[in-house]
Amino acid sequence: MANQLEITLTRSVIGRAETQKRTVKALGLNKLNQSVVREDTPAVRGIISKVSHLVTVKEL
Repeated sequence: MANQLEITLTRSVIGRAETQKRTVKALGLNKLNQSVVREDTPAVRGIISKVSHLVTVKEL
């Protein structure tokens, strides 16, 4: 498993449930096509799984 993950917001949160909007915000993503680098932990993997249809993940 990689040490870090690059998470990119690829789909808009407009029209999504409020919990999904907050989850994306908690990852540090605000704009479409914005990327953040996070440590690869089980907690982050769980957050990503909740919004996997909105983001793409690349292992670094």
